[in-house]
Amino acid sequence: MARLIGITLVIALIAAGAAVAEPVTGKAARKALLSTKGAEVEIMAVAGLPQDQSKVLEMVAGDQPYYGAIAISPDEGLMSEATVAAANYHDTASASAAALMECNAKKTGESDCVVAALIRPKNWKDTGFQLSRAATVGFKDDYDMEGGALAISMSTGLFGIANGEGAGPAAVAACAAKSEKANDCRIAVAN
Repeated sequence: MARLIGITLVIALIAAGAAVAEPVTGKAARKALLSTKGAEVEIMAVAGLPQDQSKVLEMVAGDQPYYGAIAISPDEGLMSEATVAAANYHDTASASAAALMECNAKKTGESDCVVAALIRPKNWKDTGFQLSRAATVGFKDDYDMEGGALAISMSTGLFGIANGEGAGPAAVAACAAKSEKANDCRIAVAN
C-alpha cells in the first residue's frame, strides 16, 4: 500500500508540473531566468542522513545541473544502488518525481524512497518561471526574440527551440524528437 501511495504521489507531481501556466514571452523569460553559473543544494531532513553523509551528498549534488533531486532508500542508505540523481529538469518537483520513481524501482528495502537533496540555481529565488540549466543556456544562445518558440517536457527535462515561421509546432517537434518519453512537450516561451 505504501508503494502505491508513493507511485500515486510521483504521478501527481508530474501532472502538476505538466499543468504549468500559459507560455511567457522571451522578454519575460529573460527577466525571470537565473544564472547558469553554479548550483546550490538543500539537504532534506526527512532523509535522516548523518552530518558526514550530508556533506558528501551536498558536494556531489553541487556538481549536478539544476533543477535536480537525489532520492535514497532509507532502508539502504546513501551508498546504495537505489540512490538516484535526476538533474537538468525544469523544476524540483519534476526532478523529485523522476528520482523517486527510479529509486523505488531499484530499492530492495521495504520503505519507500525519499528525496534527500534538491538542486537549484545558485542564489535561487522563485521568479515564477524557470527552465533547466540546459534549456536556460539554449534560450540565451539560440532563442530569437522576434519570432522564436521554446518547448519543454516537464517529465524528462528535455526542450526544443525553433525560430521563424511555424516556430511553435517546430519547437514542440524538436523537443519530442529527443526521446520517446518526451510525450508531454509544450510551448513555454513564444514570441
